[in-house]
Amino acid sequence: MSAMDSLKNAFKGFDPNDMDINTAGSWPIGIKVIVYLLVFGAIVGAGIYFLITDKHTAVEREIGKEQELRQQFESKAFQVANLAALRKQMADVEGRFAELLKQLPTDKEVPGLLEDITAIGKSAGLDIDTIALQAERKAQFYVELPISIQVRGTYHQMGEFVSGVAAIKRIVTLHDYSIKPSGNQLTMNISAKTYRYDDTK
Repeated sequence: MSAMDSLKNAFKGFDPNDMDINTAGSWPIGIKVIVYLLVFGAIVGAGIYFLITDKHTAVEREIGKEQELRQQFESKAFQVANLAALRKQMADVEGRFAELLKQLPTDKEVPGLLEDITAIGKSAGLDIDTIALQAERKAQFYVELPISIQVRGTYHQMGEFVSGVAAIKRIVTLHDYSIKPSGNQLTMNISAKTYRYDDTK
């Protein structure tokens, strides 16, 4: 039997108009083979499609990561390139901070600061009624030390006193002053504040 005869027998009795899926078991062997190949091809094609889609998604995700990593690399490279300048800036900031700390009185220096303020008032010719340290107030990085001051004298003497306090090397700020007549003199109530670094944080 020739190959052509075998092929004809494989499709013997096939009628395209009489194809019914319910009678697929009785289809000629040739038709069954073609249908199996088509189904197999469809399954393989779908598998390849979904595989390619997954791979494409993964590739896009990796491309996105590459862009992010590239930006991180450029940022790190910029930081490294400027590392020496940043270290110098940090050293400058630390130096300035140390200088400021030197201007803040320590606990042991506060009584001496009160004595200095008293001496400035007397040197200006003022009568000192009160120079007293008040309860300290804690802020985020420092402790505020309020000082209540009451003095009597003339405008000129009070101006000299305020200038003298402002010239103290330690950081002292003046706040909330009031001046009232008191006999032949004027009475000034003023709040001074000094600060110390809170090293307990």
